[in-house]
Amino acid sequence: MLPYTAYLRVYQPLTAFPSAERAYWLEYAESPERPRRAGAVAAEHRESLRRLVAAPPRPVPEEESGDAYVRRMGGRTYICPWQTRLRSWLGLREFRTETPAALSPAYLPEAVARSAEDAFRRWRDRGEPLRTHILGSNWTVPLPWFAPFTAEERCLVLDGGADPAAEREEEAGPAGAAGAPRRTAPRVLLYVTEVSLARERLERAVAALQENIGDGPLLAAAEHLEDWLAGVAHPDALLELDYGGLVHLLDDERLREDESAAEISAAVAGLERGEDELAVAMYRRAAQRWKSVRALERAN
Repeated sequence: MLPYTAYLRVYQPLTAFPSAERAYWLEYAESPERPRRAGAVAAEHRESLRRLVAAPPRPVPEEESGDAYVRRMGGRTYICPWQTRLRSWLGLREFRTETPAALSPAYLPEAVARSAEDAFRRWRDRGEPLRTHILGSNWTVPLPWFAPFTAEERCLVLDGGADPAAEREEEAGPAGAAGAPRRTAPRVLLYVTEVSLARERLERAVAALQENIGDGPLLAAAEHLEDWLAGVAHPDALLELDYGGLVHLLDDERLREDESAAEISAAVAGLERGEDELAVAMYRRAAQRWKSVRALERAN
């Protein structure tokens, strides 16, 4: 069972990387040995578990990952590096901040945690970038994450269905040759769009919130997302929202009925047109759906 985590990923075009990295990622994308999209989250999870059950545990890998998520669209190859080391450091920092000091050693020995933090401090002091290509959210999808997408960009695959995301990934690749078996996937719900479109939609959402709602957690989250995209994404990049392990918390009917992106889009449009009742109704519908999912974190 995968973690109950959703992911927001930026896929950069190969041209966004320096020449040496570009050559590496091009070779990586063509390799038949790399993890495919359908199994990449599970591969990340296995690698993390191996480190955490070691004696002593290793919350952060010694070297940065050389793996990535790969997409092919419109004849172009896009790369989303895993950045496992950086994401582990940032995750450890968040864990240490949110977990009471008395409880933290029950999960991770204090000496191990301090050693990892010291390594992160040395790495950060060298001026290395702190932005990741992947954001994660446990037990829920933050509502601002839906603002960059439209309902038409939604892709739902239930058990045993053909995986169009996997088929697009392999387009023009060695595993996508004529006669290759049609790939099937476990249940998945995701959205994919161009970053240029995502930023336009986010800009509209932020403007609507600023004008009609004002300062608050919703506006702050939308502005943070806008800043993240502006800082990490190439203008020709792709943005993907993947429900990840959250699909295991929802049955097929609830996944079919989940139109969160359409509801958030309607809420933004309602704010822009001064239709407050519509905006509130659409926002509450999406918020209630994810409140009920988030509540499962504390279910017995």
